[in-house]
Amino acid sequence: MTGEERTWLKRAWLLGMAIVAAFAFINVLTIQHDAPRLGLIAPMIWEVSSALTIFCLFGIPAGMAIWTARTEPRWWLAVPAHLVAVLVYSALHVAGFVVLRTWAHWHLLREHYDFGPLSTEFPYEFRKDMLSYGMATVIFWVALRRGAHRATETPAPAAPATFDINDGARMIRVPVSEILAVRSAGNYAEFVLADGRRPLTRSSLGAALDGLAPHGFVRSHKSWLVNPTRVTGLKPEGSGDYAVELGELEVPLSRRFPQALAAIRG
Repeated sequence: MTGEERTWLKRAWLLGMAIVAAFAFINVLTIQHDAPRLGLIAPMIWEVSSALTIFCLFGIPAGMAIWTARTEPRWWLAVPAHLVAVLVYSALHVAGFVVLRTWAHWHLLREHYDFGPLSTEFPYEFRKDMLSYGMATVIFWVALRRGAHRATETPAPAAPATFDINDGARMIRVPVSEILAVRSAGNYAEFVLADGRRPLTRSSLGAALDGLAPHGFVRSHKSWLVNPTRVTGLKPEGSGDYAVELGELEVPLSRRFPQALAAIRG
């Protein structure tokens, strides 16, 4: 499963627990109202034991929801599989809360817990378990579908990287991809842009490289930086030197900067 699917499954598990806890609380209040002679402890034992067992058994409807979402089985395969799953779910639920209630009644109330005849009590519990199993399976299935949908959503395209050039008192923001090269011009750096502009900023070539190196710019000469993604040609000049072609612009590439040659050649 993807991380998104696991996250949504956890949320579904918590939602299911909240719903079961809410029903348990309502049932305790109802029993207390209808049969006040029972007191509060016994109804709490009954409902809490049932809720705790269901929390542990949520793995069954979660697993069936994963199977259904992954394989999308035909109905004649899905129905028998879910019937078996709900029978196991109900049997484990009854066995679990009977064990907990027996222990709690003995230790808290000093009395024996009587579940009643299995032939009548289990069908009664099974009807309720079918509802809780169905509810949990649907919640987990919806959560998986939501998680899978979020995981496959196409991320929004990233905004193009930009670079700010301080041309005197004016700031020019240009896409990095539109900077062909940068030339040292005394105490200034001259940016050669694809649209023909050549703004100047008071900066050393080294400082300009610090800002542009993360975008792939390399130093090809003591006086030049180039954008390898805009290179259109490479012409040997002899003695290991080259002329880098960036459209109509030619920039020298000195043999002293072999890393620039490697970056341009890819």
